[in-house]
Amino acid sequence: MFTVLVYFVSLFVIVISVFISLMFKYELERLFREKKAALPFHICNVLITLMVSLGAHAVMTIYIMEEEFHLIQQLAILLFMIFPIYILGHLAFERYKSVYRKYMTAENGKVIVLNEKYLKKKKRFSKLDDYNAISRED
Repeated sequence: MFTVLVYFVSLFVIVISVFISLMFKYELERLFREKKAALPFHICNVLITLMVSLGAHAVMTIYIMEEEFHLIQQLAILLFMIFPIYILGHLAFERYKSVYRKYMTAENGKVIVLNEKYLKKKKRFSKLDDYNAISRED
C-alpha cells in the first residue's frame, strides 16, 4: 500500500515539474528568440524533473516507508515515468503555441493574417476601459 502511495506522489511531482519546466522553457525560447526547440533545454528539463521526482521518491521511501532506497533502480523507473509525460506535455505546449499564435507570416516575413483565437483570448473586460478615465482627462 505504501509503495502505491510513494509512486502516486512521485507521479504527481513529475507532472507538476514537467509543466513548470516546459513553461520556463518556452519563456526562455521566446526571450532568446529561438525558432526551433533547443535540445539543451529539453535535456535540462528532463534532468530537473528527474532530480525533483527522485528527491520526493527518496524522502517518501526513507521517511514514510522506512525502507532501503535503491538509487539505480529508482532512477530507471522514474525515467520511464518521466519520458512519456514529458513528450505528451511538450506536444501539448506545441499545439497550444500554434493555436494561439498572434499572426501567421509568409516566407518573406510579412504578416499574412492575424489569428482570431488570439484576439478573442486577449479581449479585456469592458469595465476596464473606463477604469482610469479620470486621470486621462488632465
